[in-house]
Amino acid sequence: MEQATGGYRGVWRRLRRNPIGMIGLTMLVTAIVVALLAPWLSPYDPNAVSRVTIMDVYQPPSPEHWLGADDAGRDVLTNFLYGARVSLTVGFFASFIAVAIGGLLGLTAGFLGGRTEGVLMRFTDIMLVIPDLPLAVVIVALTKPSLTNIILVIGLLGWTSTARLVRAQTLSVKQRKFVLRARAIGAGNRYIMRRHIFPLVLPLLVVNTVLVISLAILNESTLSFLGLGDPATLSWGQMLNYAFTRGAMSAGAWWALIPPGFGIVWVVLACTLLGQGLEQALNPRLLTHHLAADRTLTALRRLPPDPAPSSEGIT
Repeated sequence: MEQATGGYRGVWRRLRRNPIGMIGLTMLVTAIVVALLAPWLSPYDPNAVSRVTIMDVYQPPSPEHWLGADDAGRDVLTNFLYGARVSLTVGFFASFIAVAIGGLLGLTAGFLGGRTEGVLMRFTDIMLVIPDLPLAVVIVALTKPSLTNIILVIGLLGWTSTARLVRAQTLSVKQRKFVLRARAIGAGNRYIMRRHIFPLVLPLLVVNTVLVISLAILNESTLSFLGLGDPATLSWGQMLNYAFTRGAMSAGAWWALIPPGFGIVWVVLACTLLGQGLEQALNPRLLTHHLAADRTLTALRRLPPDPAPSSEGIT
């Protein structure tokens, strides 16, 4: 436990020294806090029914509506804050499903090998060839559009890249000497997997989870933009769908398009930067370069030469 705590502290220490990772972490935490505090930050109740007049449709930003109003006269800021909850919920839960399936299949295939590996990897290759988004569109269109179905579809279709990465890492770890020694002294497969393989594969899973979150949010936004989102919930993709299909472009209501698009770009960029920072923090060897030895030699050459020995001491 002490070694694990020390390892986590080392990772956090390296992450704090990585400006890219800290920027991504700050951006992601900001998005999560905004989503959690939506009931307190929102100036209006999203479920409140109000009487809308023609003057309220696509009302521009004003002190009453900081980000304007949409085609239904609802406050865009309120929709943006509550839409963050839906988009982040889909992103996190769908990514956890995808990483769990991909990690399990990758670990099993890489560790057991043989026929099991062949069957699992051929199935992974088949799923990898099929485009995720068109298949998700077909499945969601054939089922009832709901938030749960969207999460399951995105999670069940987004595990292929994780499985291949985890399988490659498992094959690499399995050939190391400490694993061979553990097997030689009689350690079982379950013990080796739990104590030796999984701890070294876990950093890859953590980094991949952060990156899959951004892909899940993009897929959910795309499905909602195509009109396949849950009609009972409002996400950033749903906001874009309503804006495009209800004449926001022709009305010049840019305020109905920019906030949800900005939110999607913000979270995707945050996950990308945080993923890069975590990768360097969890694997410090990435910071070394093959030219490091050349730089050391160059620095040594720049040192002043040793003074020549004095002839006075020579007899």
